[in-house]
Amino acid sequence: MAVLRAKEARKMSNEELDKRLSELRLELAKERAQAKVGGSVKNPGRIKELRRAIARILTIKKERERK
Repeated sequence: MAVLRAKEARKMSNEELDKRLSELRLELAKERAQAKVGGSVKNPGRIKELRRAIARILTIKKERERK
């Protein structure tokens, strides 16, 4: 899964954002579990990238709620 840019996320509907958010959270949980078990992580920066993408989605959702 590629990085989610703020521009792309703003074009998505709320349903699409919710779906993407759940996918990213699941992927983050898998990456964290793999790192915790001690398996070799393919891309160590991926966890940070996933956390930021989740934060972007939550920020955009909050902005829409306030309007």
